[in-house]
Amino acid sequence: MTAKIEIPSALQKFVNDQKTVEVEEGTVKNVFNGLIGKYGELQNHLYDEQGQIRSFINIYLNDEDIRYAQNLDTEVKSGDVIQIVPSIAGGF
Repeated sequence: MTAKIEIPSALQKFVNDQKTVEVEEGTVKNVFNGLIGKYGELQNHLYDEQGQIRSFINIYLNDEDIRYAQNLDTEVKSGDVIQIVPSIAGGF
């Protein structure tokens, strides 16, 4: 089964103009690795030079900030929705 990632409008051009992308279950880290594997242009927009999620990118799983769960090790299950929310101050 799959989960969904909601793609912010500023990044949709890198995922063939899709608003959502279906992904396989796993940890948030695994899900993002799969997303980058399929849509490589997202790499520079989501990750910094050290391979960490950029500080101005917030990630929510079912409307809960993953920083208050297990961060990138948070489990993603079938039917879950991940939201990528760039901070306004960070800009795109």
